[in-house]
Amino acid sequence: MNKHLNLKHTIKFLSIIVLVIASSCASRKDIVYFQDEPLSTESKLDNMFELTYKTNDILTIDVSSIEPAAVMPFNLSPVSYANNNSGSDLTANGNLLRQTYLVDQMGNIEFPVLGTLHVGGLTRTQATEMLKERLREYVTDAIVNIRLINFTVTVLGEVNNPGTYTIQDERISLSEALGLAGDLSIYGKRDNVFLIREVDGKKKYAKLDLTSINVVNSPVYYLSQNDVIYVEPNNAKVRQSAYNQNTGVIISAVATLATITAIIINSNK
Repeated sequence: MNKHLNLKHTIKFLSIIVLVIASSCASRKDIVYFQDEPLSTESKLDNMFELTYKTNDILTIDVSSIEPAAVMPFNLSPVSYANNNSGSDLTANGNLLRQTYLVDQMGNIEFPVLGTLHVGGLTRTQATEMLKERLREYVTDAIVNIRLINFTVTVLGEVNNPGTYTIQDERISLSEALGLAGDLSIYGKRDNVFLIREVDGKKKYAKLDLTSINVVNSPVYYLSQNDVIYVEPNNAKVRQSAYNQNTGVIISAVATLATITAIIINSNK
């Protein structure tokens, strides 16, 4: 009677341990990002081979001419480090800090002499032409050079070097961004790459299949500033993540306990 009772308690104990191991395993739901975000036709994005300026973009604008004195009023003067109280809106330029323009919530910048200028939604070419036109009243041969200095893309998920990358050029493709992140890891799901983009203050999204050559024709193959790319883990990674690192120790302990139990039962025969 005691032998059967001990065996019953042992089986019950072993069952509890098995349940603990099972409950400690992760699932796809625990590790995959953006899994419940529905896709719809409203989320489709336009092809953007030339970026347009957005809220919170930081620009440098240089106006030059054959007569430097004529354009001096239209260029922000560099400030010394000692006078720098504006933080990250300045960029280093030798021993001085170069002042920049921040695009506000209305898509405007405040430009010397000309006042408020609307650049939101304009391409670099359009903004350059607009400035030249406004400057023509003062300088007939003005040369305008505009640069976006906070163009970043973020690459997350199953890539070898996830992170946020600053783009020196104003044009980068999906392939180039993934290259900056060290390419997909062996566990990256290549047919389900997720992209998030903000357009007119609203988040839009798309999914891309890197296994298809047609991905280069996608409307979002060329990225915009502040795009986020997420590479979903494949099933092998999900299964690997579901493995509890202590499972081996627990199984060994359970096996040892089962052996002891068997010895006890045999000794009572």
